[in-house]
Amino acid sequence: MTIRPVGPPFREGDGVVLAEGPHQGTPGVFLRLRPDVNWADIAERSGTIRSHPVAWLAHAAGATYDAAV
Repeated sequence: MTIRPVGPPFREGDGVVLAEGPHQGTPGVFLRLRPDVNWADIAERSGTIRSHPVAWLAHAAGATYDAAV
């Protein structure tokens, strides 16, 4: 299990989009990191919760985050 996440930091409630993978372009909301912090749970618009590699995620257009947090 990896203890250091890849990619930019995400916080609960951040708007995200799948930038890579078979469901590329799917929007959702970041829920939490999995025990392997390179994986995250995402709530999709349909209400479905799925796990995806963090490396596949990007912040949704217009979403911001504070890198100092």
